[in-house]
Amino acid sequence: MAQARKRGGLFGSFGFQVLVAMLAGLGLGLLARHLGTDEGQAGHGLSEGLRLAGSTFIQLLRVLVPPLVFTAIVASIANLRELQNAAALVWRTLFWFAVTALIAVSIGITLGLVLQPGVNTTVAAAAAATPSTSGSWLDFLTGLIPSNMLGIAASTSLKDGVATTSLSFNVLQIVVISLITGIAALKSGPAAEPFLAFNASALAIVRKILWWVIRLTPIGTIGLFGNAVAHYGWDALAQLGAFVVAVYLGLGLVMLVVYPSLLMLNGLNPIRFFAGAWPAIQLGFVSRSSIGTLPVTQTVTENALGVPRAYAAFAVPLGATTKMDGCAAVYPAVAAIFVAQFYGVSLQFTDYLLIVFVSVIGSAATAGLTGAVVMLTLTLSTLGLPLEGVGLLLAIDPILDMGRTATNVAGQALIPTLVAKRQGILDQAVYDSGSGDLEAANPAP
Repeated sequence: MAQARKRGGLFGSFGFQVLVAMLAGLGLGLLARHLGTDEGQAGHGLSEGLRLAGSTFIQLLRVLVPPLVFTAIVASIANLRELQNAAALVWRTLFWFAVTALIAVSIGITLGLVLQPGVNTTVAAAAAATPSTSGSWLDFLTGLIPSNMLGIAASTSLKDGVATTSLSFNVLQIVVISLITGIAALKSGPAAEPFLAFNASALAIVRKILWWVIRLTPIGTIGLFGNAVAHYGWDALAQLGAFVVAVYLGLGLVMLVVYPSLLMLNGLNPIRFFAGAWPAIQLGFVSRSSIGTLPVTQTVTENALGVPRAYAAFAVPLGATTKMDGCAAVYPAVAAIFVAQFYGVSLQFTDYLLIVFVSVIGSAATAGLTGAVVMLTLTLSTLGLPLEGVGLLLAIDPILDMGRTATNVAGQALIPTLVAKRQGILDQAVYDSGSGDLEAANPAP
C-alpha cells in the first residue's frame, strides 16, 4: 500500500484531490453567486447542481451510519475480550471528553468577556426570533431510551397543505441498542456465535460499501463547499464581526493549541495527528455534520491513527453524538455571553459555572437532535436568558458551523487516540506514518 501511494505521488493522493475539490467548489460557488442563484437567474442551475452533489454525498454517508455503528459496536464488544482493562478504556474516554470540554468552554467564556461581542455589534433587535427547535434536559433522558430496536424516528410536517413524513435515526439510541446487543451476545455463550459471525460478515460488507462512498469525497466536497459559498454570503459578518472573531478564535485555540498540547504531553506528534485526521476534519468542515462525517472519522481513527478497531468502534460513534467542543463548548459559551450583553443582563459567577456545567454535561442532552442551535437554547434556558436571542445569530450560523464541526470532528478523533496511547494499545507505527491519504485507510475487513 505504501508503494501504491508512492507511485501515485502528490497529485494522486487523496488529500491533494480534496484540496483541489475545495478550490473547485470555491470557484464554482463564486461563479454561481455572481450569476445569481434565484430561480430564473443564470446561476440557478449551477447552484442546484452543487447542492444536489453535496446533499447526495452526505445522504450516502448517513445511510451507512446505522448499520456501521450497530455492526461495529457489536463486533467491538465481542473483541473487547481481547483488550485488557476494557472498563478503564470506557471511563478514561468519558474523562477526557469532559476535560477537553472544560478547557474549550473556559476559552469560550474568556473570549466572550474580553471581546464583548454583544456590546460591539450593530445587529438590529428586530432580528431576534424564537428558534423552531430547542433543547432540554428531558431530551437527555428520552434520548437514551430507544423508541424501537432500529433507533428510527418518524416526524410529519405540514407545508402548503401537504403533509410530509420523514424518517431520521437517533445515533445515541443506536449506540445503546448496540451495546446491549453485544453484551447479551457475550452472555449467551456458544449460542450467540453464529450471530457474531454474521455480524462480522455484515461489518465487512458495510466497510467495503463505505470505502466506495468515501472515494466520492472530492465530488461531494465540490458540491458542499460550492453550495455553501453560493448561498451563504458574508453580508451579516459586518454586524456580527466581533462575535465571529470570538468564535473562530476560540475554535482555533482549541484545535491548534489545546489539541496539539495534549498530544505532545502524551508523546504524540501533532503534525502526524492532523495529517492522519485531515480527511475527516476537512469533510466535517464542508459537510457541517458530525454524524455525516462519522464513517470517515472512524476509518481514519482506526487505519490512519492506529487506534484498535475494537476500541474505536465504541469511542468514535459515542464521540460523534456527545463530544462537541465546537458546537457544545466554545460556541454556546460565546453566544450566551453575547445574548446577555445584547439584552443588558448581568451574569454572575454562578451563571458562568452553569455555562461550564451545560457544556461538559449537556451535550448528551442534544445528542438525538441536530445543530448547535439546540445546544444554545439549552444553555440560554438554563441561564434564564431570552431564547429570542438565538434569532440574532442565525444569519451567520452556516458560516460558523463549518469551523464548529471541524473542531468537533478533530476532538472525536483525538480522544480515542490519546486514550489508546495512554493505555498502551496504540499502533505507533501506523500513527507515525501520518498518512492523510485514505488509500492507507482502506477499510478492508
